[in-house]
Amino acid sequence: MGSTAGAFKNSAMVCAPLMARSVEQMVIDMHSAKAQGADVVEVRLDYIHDFQPGQDLETIIRNKPLPVIIVYRPKWEGGQYEGDEHKRLEALRLAHDLGADYIDFELKVASELIGELENKHRNGGKVIVSSYLNGATPSKEKLGDLVASMQATGADMIKVVSNADDITEMERIFYLLSHCEVPAVAYSVGERGLISQLLCPKFGGALVYGSMEGNSIPGLPTLDSLKEAYKVNCIDSDTKVFGLVSKPVSHSKGPLLHNPTLRHANFNGIYVPMFVDDLKKFFDVYASPDFAGYSVGFPYKEAVVQFCDEVHPLAKSIGAVNTIIRRPGDGKLIGYNTDCEGSITAIEDALRDQKYVNGRSLNSPLAGKQFVVVGAGGAGRAIAVGARSRGARLIVFDIDLERAKCLARAVSGEARHFESLEHFHPENGAILANATPIGMHPSTERIPAAEETLGNYQLVFDAVYTPRKTRLLKDAAAAGAITVSGVEMFLRQAIGQFNLFTGREGISSISPFYQYFRSSSKLVQCIENLIVCNNIVSVLSSMIEMTSVLSLSAYSSEGLHAEDCSSQILICCTI
Repeated sequence: MGSTAGAFKNSAMVCAPLMARSVEQMVIDMHSAKAQGADVVEVRLDYIHDFQPGQDLETIIRNKPLPVIIVYRPKWEGGQYEGDEHKRLEALRLAHDLGADYIDFELKVASELIGELENKHRNGGKVIVSSYLNGATPSKEKLGDLVASMQATGADMIKVVSNADDITEMERIFYLLSHCEVPAVAYSVGERGLISQLLCPKFGGALVYGSMEGNSIPGLPTLDSLKEAYKVNCIDSDTKVFGLVSKPVSHSKGPLLHNPTLRHANFNGIYVPMFVDDLKKFFDVYASPDFAGYSVGFPYKEAVVQFCDEVHPLAKSIGAVNTIIRRPGDGKLIGYNTDCEGSITAIEDALRDQKYVNGRSLNSPLAGKQFVVVGAGGAGRAIAVGARSRGARLIVFDIDLERAKCLARAVSGEARHFESLEHFHPENGAILANATPIGMHPSTERIPAAEETLGNYQLVFDAVYTPRKTRLLKDAAAAGAITVSGVEMFLRQAIGQFNLFTGREGISSISPFYQYFRSSSKLVQCIENLIVCNNIVSVLSSMIEMTSVLSLSAYSSEGLHAEDCSSQILICCTI
């Protein structure tokens, strides 16, 4: 197990960049940033329309509710300012004189100005020396040379920003942070660089940037997520890193599910989205024991098998892996599949809820049924193998007929081209499982099957969980079919992943609380109210209260864990 999680383990501050067009809005935004959890704000003077240094700087600094970093970025360093350079530097000098907490100077102008300010005000604000790099992140050697020149200016803090072409570049950023002799800020922008923000405190970074609600910035997490979901103040050098390896990753609710459960289990870990372009490069670079495990998403569940040192028998029979653990003893990557049981038990339980009111059948309700799987990728393979193990008769549809045939052979089923699904007429009482991204946000109006055939299915399952109620599920429900959301599969497979991540239980363990959760109208009503709230702070406070109440119930003697409660509530509140 990882080391015990705790509070305020690092000195990293959460910073909100502010780019308001007026001084009045800048002051409002400073107060909003503080209310949303920022520790410091970065005020971008180059965004203010008709900026008047003497008047506007005094207004900003006099009304600041928290420490401020003053930035006046010129066009040649990626900013907005295109005016006279002398006037720009005079404004920064004035900000220092007026008592700004931090002044940001570009490396090109820093040496002379820092010496001047130190001679003038020895007890003034701190100086940040910054460098914005064009193109990909440089090598460790070149970054080292850059950092040495920045430190030589006498800076109190340095800041390096790059544009990430690949997530593996972040390893160089982490190296920089952990070897710098002065407080440092270093990150890459864009979705591939997101982990440089989220893992910054683990490697000793001084600032973590987050955007305010309603002012999202590409590649930056929100202040709310940093403070509540990721709890960056609780990260330290011993924190184990888990993450979703996928492309894309922005749709995933995994961080909102796994991070609270890790904390409630008192496990020192963080779960982050990882936008990966090249699996081999990724696993070669992130080979440290710090990177302890991964969820694997689209489109890598099949391809990732070759990068595992060992594969669990179930995952091997499926030919797809959705969970990887780095074995502590030897560092080997072990592949598992929790999708299979997660999807099939969700379908079975929904059928049993309809058919067996007073008890559970010893046989699977899938036995002998025609089972139509759309998509022969990783998720489709897991569902098909699970259905076959229950005695279902498989028909596999895929846009790649050869891939469909390969899966069909493995499950003794039939293979058909995806285009023929539009004219396919299933048996009455058949099962339909969509294992493709069709219907996923933002293309939410598409469905994989012909609408007029949905009434022939007894049950329709959709592995897509964003949105929770897909067009396919809505149309199927209207046609009279039982519907099962991808949320059910997501939650069940995540429970298996959580157990593997923390070394707690077997991959198919479903807690007693989960069964209670599914049948508790009171709990469901509470969750529906929280969904309306759509506020993670309210969610977490209610979750803690509910956990306390439920732990006193009869279920506590059957193994109820706080992390179970947080998982169920958070998954419903974030869809």
